[in-house]
Amino acid sequence: GSFSSQGKHIKSSCSLVAFNTDQAVCPNSLSLPVPDLVTDLDFSPFDDYLLATCSADETVKLWRVCDLDQDQPSNAEVTLSAADGRLEIVLFHPAASGLLAVASARGVQVWDVTRDTALTVLEQHEDQLQGLAWKEDGSLLASSCKHYEIKKIMCLSVSLQCVQGHQGNRDSRVLWVKDDNLLTTGFNQMRQQEVRLWDSRKLSSSLSSLSLATSNAFSGSLFMFREADLSLSLSVSHCLTDVSTRGVALVPKLALDVSCCEVLRLMQLSDNFIVPISYQVPRKTGQDFHADLYPDTVGHTPAVTAEDWWKGENKQVLTSSASTSSSPLSTPSSSAAPSRSPSSTSGLSSGFLPSPSQSSRAIHSMLGPSSKFRHIQGAVLHRDTHITNLRGLHLTTPGECDGFCANGQRVAVPLAIAGGQIAVFELSQPGKLPDTALPTIQNSVNVADFCWDPFDTHKLVVAGDDAKIRVWQIPKGGLTETLTEPERVLRGHTEKIYSIKFHPHASGLLASSSYDLTVRLWNLETGEEVKRLSGHQDQIFGMAWSPDGKLLATVCKDGKVRLYDPRKSTLPIQEGPGPEGQRGARVVWVCDGKYLLVSGFDSRSERQLYLFSAESLASGSVASAPADVSPSTLIPFYDPDTSVLILTGKGDTRVYIYEIVPEAPYFMECSSFHSSEPHKGLCFLPKAECDVRDVEVARAIRLGKTTIEPVAFRVPRVKKEFFQDDVFPETAVWWDASLTAAAWLSGSNGQHHKISLRPNDMTPVSEAPKEAPVRKYLPSSVYLEEKTDEQKKEELLSAMVAKLGNREDPLPQESYEGVDEDEWDD
Repeated sequence: GSFSSQGKHIKSSCSLVAFNTDQAVCPNSLSLPVPDLVTDLDFSPFDDYLLATCSADETVKLWRVCDLDQDQPSNAEVTLSAADGRLEIVLFHPAASGLLAVASARGVQVWDVTRDTALTVLEQHEDQLQGLAWKEDGSLLASSCKHYEIKKIMCLSVSLQCVQGHQGNRDSRVLWVKDDNLLTTGFNQMRQQEVRLWDSRKLSSSLSSLSLATSNAFSGSLFMFREADLSLSLSVSHCLTDVSTRGVALVPKLALDVSCCEVLRLMQLSDNFIVPISYQVPRKTGQDFHADLYPDTVGHTPAVTAEDWWKGENKQVLTSSASTSSSPLSTPSSSAAPSRSPSSTSGLSSGFLPSPSQSSRAIHSMLGPSSKFRHIQGAVLHRDTHITNLRGLHLTTPGECDGFCANGQRVAVPLAIAGGQIAVFELSQPGKLPDTALPTIQNSVNVADFCWDPFDTHKLVVAGDDAKIRVWQIPKGGLTETLTEPERVLRGHTEKIYSIKFHPHASGLLASSSYDLTVRLWNLETGEEVKRLSGHQDQIFGMAWSPDGKLLATVCKDGKVRLYDPRKSTLPIQEGPGPEGQRGARVVWVCDGKYLLVSGFDSRSERQLYLFSAESLASGSVASAPADVSPSTLIPFYDPDTSVLILTGKGDTRVYIYEIVPEAPYFMECSSFHSSEPHKGLCFLPKAECDVRDVEVARAIRLGKTTIEPVAFRVPRVKKEFFQDDVFPETAVWWDASLTAAAWLSGSNGQHHKISLRPNDMTPVSEAPKEAPVRKYLPSSVYLEEKTDEQKKEELLSAMVAKLGNREDPLPQESYEGVDEDEWDD
């Protein structure tokens, strides 16, 4: 959208929120095919799904909007040609059905949507028209324009009153408020934002005025809404937000959550978000309907037809009580509510206190679901667990290498020393490293990639620039001397190796990719090459085994994502378009192997996340999410127990976190973790290393410039004394092999057994006893209890006595000693 128009940029009905934008719409939204810039929009007060838009092409269009899960209209239901220049404002009549007021630069027209011509064309304004408002009963229109004017117009082409309004010639707005009063906003001569209250029966002077802060721009930045019980004295209260405002919409009264005493809800439109802002009166919620906060409000039934109104009939819309409203925005069973929402997946069993508020469900129905991990927190553990004084780290490992690797017992780190040396540190021995030289693994060539055997914490496999793969065995207790002879050397590739990946189920089965454009499978027990996969046309950026170990996915510089079944064919069984950027990529399986997630770059070299269906790679990505601009590839880690995806790049200070779901919106962003200094990367440990008592869902090792630090990712919960079984389902023991390489090659498939992470002394939160609500505060009668005069006198006397102290105590001067009598003679 553009701020050059006088209209609104966002509008809300009880069921939907509409906004104009020049960006791609979010996954939980729809777009309407308007051919030109939308300058204003308005929902019908009697139909939540009837939307009117006006645009720069001099037309007004009425759209019959459907629910988000249904096909949307390709054409407007009604098109009105005002032919009065660019249209700025469109406004539904508050009492009559099918009646619109439309404003251009200087003129106002009133339209019956069933007719081809306007009912009336009102007299021209002297300057740019900036604000337009119907009176609540629809009998009068008020307008404001740039020529300091406020007009009260009867819709028979007659201007009843015209008066000079604000002194500044910048933007102004007008609104009808209680009874016959008008509220206007604008600027005074000092360029300060100003609010004025007027009696429409006597516009010669304002009843009251209020000056706000100085501003250089005022295009709708002070938003006004009609409220039934508005006091006629002007006062200001502030609601500070973190983002700049492009527009604000008032949610209709019938959509408010009366159970939590919500009296007002705004939808704030910023550059990237729609932010709901709720105003609630502090009351005891969930008990009784507070009738004093909710007088009867206007209903959804029009009072008159457009034809009857034009004949001179004015009627108020019948009112209804907010206590009996059943708006889709406040009804949990609404069809617009998402199928996967936190309110339906996390009740008492989640450890969060249950909320009776229906407001959250209303937000979900409009803006989509949010993750129950959205408040996940990353924290570096205590310094006592750090390994410090690291020196000589190799900070420029190839892009296909993760930079370092760790298992539950030790960390392997490449050093910037000739001969491809790797240092190994025991996690059980934290502290400051000595300044002297450390024992290392000497590979004799530069290291391309390396990783630990997932089923043997002592076995490290290293790929070198010489196209060889070396297998090293670390002695128990860690390195005590430099290793120069590997346990085994695998030979077969003809050029430098890109990356290596162990099979998730079969012990001793390794996949490697090389500059010779092949992927080879190795049996470490025999040292033999057992499979050779081809079909790549360029550099292989990344590989990933499927969770069941049957398939191997690759992402390549030629812009393709490929899927192999190595036991059946050496050629890919599927391939499809991948990231357009050629700076690097990673691939990982998510959602029980149904989808492939690829982190890469788009055509503008901006980091992007792509989600592909494993059943149909050729159809392209089903969803994508932008990250940021950075030269390093985002390295993903996926936790299958929680569907949480954690990503960061080499040299980054931010760790991105998403929950991945198998249906729209697919990516649900969670809180990010930020570090004060750039890191080499993160390497995640087995789930058994997590502290479940502290609701720790992931534990990683962070490699800094001179330190190795454990990082815990925790989910904030209330009932930490209980085991959070919704966050910690039974987890697969992926650190134990389920079959041998030979068995897998012969056609067998393995499956990891699962274990519970619940300590014996903890009760699952799903079995926690329900607690009766506890009163947090004493009743007001305790504080407001009236005291008798005798009680007040007694309290005053007690306070005075306490201040004076004990009167029987001797005075200070009584303890002074005098001089002897004979000393007076001197």
